[in-house]
Amino acid sequence: MSKEMGQVYLERFQDWAESMSDDDFLQMVNATTGRLNREEIKKRAGISEQAIKKNGNVKSELADLEEELRKRGVLPLLTEAAKQVEAGPKLYDKNAKRAAMDSRRVAQLEAVNHDLKVRVSDLEKQVEELQSKLGSAKETVEAINDGLSVFTLCPMN
Repeated sequence: MSKEMGQVYLERFQDWAESMSDDDFLQMVNATTGRLNREEIKKRAGISEQAIKKNGNVKSELADLEEELRKRGVLPLLTEAAKQVEAGPKLYDKNAKRAAMDSRRVAQLEAVNHDLKVRVSDLEKQVEELQSKLGSAKETVEAINDGLSVFTLCPMN
């Protein structure tokens, strides 16, 4: 992230934080950790995930904001889960990438399956229509054959 974008993200974050009320912040609290929901901050402030995780200025502003909100009683005290997240290194989940890929693949397959079911339904309707047309065509052919058999029995002068 360039220094200019880092400054832009910092300004966006500061503008967003100033525009929020205590009630707004209260609705963004992650109940399990007692911290503000980072995903919501990204969306509402218009900043990237990298800005929250790696921009030192944004990180310190966010920490100061949460501390100030705790002092005012808007945010609860940090839970043990949040303290562990802040204190320790993040554990690498080797299955997370595969699970995400599997989830996307399942969603794609379900969409294709749905499309195919719709197509099969349409084709079944077409088959029924063609079978009814074929039935009426058979009746017409039988009527013509009956007429021809009567015609062939007539003597020709």
